[in-house]
Amino acid sequence: MSEKEGIPPGWSYNPASWGQRLPIVGLAIIGFGIATYMALFQLKVFDTVWEPFFGNDSRKILTSSVSKILPIPDAALGAIGYLADAITGAVGGTRRWRTMPWIVIMFGLAVGPLGFISILLVILQPVMFDAWCTLCLCSAAISVIMIGPAMDEFMASMQYMKRAKDARVSLWKAFWGYKEVQGKVI
Repeated sequence: MSEKEGIPPGWSYNPASWGQRLPIVGLAIIGFGIATYMALFQLKVFDTVWEPFFGNDSRKILTSSVSKILPIPDAALGAIGYLADAITGAVGGTRRWRTMPWIVIMFGLAVGPLGFISILLVILQPVMFDAWCTLCLCSAAISVIMIGPAMDEFMASMQYMKRAKDARVSLWKAFWGYKEVQGKVI
C-alpha cells in the first residue's frame, strides 16, 4: 500500500497514521498514570498526594464534594477514560478512518468529552474551592492537547460516512467496515 492510499480525499495527510496516533496514545497512557495515582489517593491507598506548587490545595480539590458526586472517585473515571483513549487510539491500521469507522468514532467520543470535562473541572478549582491542583492541571492539559489530533481522524471517518450516505451505500456496513463497501469509491 502506498502512503498516499491512506490519505482521505481532500486531505494532505493521513490523520490515522501512526505518527498522528502514537503521541495521543502516549499522552493517554501518561494521563492514565496521573489519574490512577489521584484515584488511589481518593481511595485512601495513599495518605498524601504530591503537590509541588499549591500547598494543601490538591488535597482540598481531590477530597472536595465535586470529587465525590459519583459512586466512584472522579479521578478513577478519568483513569478509565484515558485507558479507553489509549485502547481506541491503538486499535487498527493507518486506513482505519475508512476500514474501521466504528473505532475511530469511539476514539473521538472518548477523547472529546474527556477534554471538555477536564476544562470544566479546572474552571471549578478556583471558582468553587479557591484552590489549584498540579496533577489535575497536568491531566487537563493532556486531555486538551489530545483533542485536536483525535478530532482530525474523527472528521475523516465522519466525511467517509457522509460519502457512503451520498453514494447510497449501507451506513451500517460502512460503519462496520465491510469489505464490499471498501471496494467502492467513496
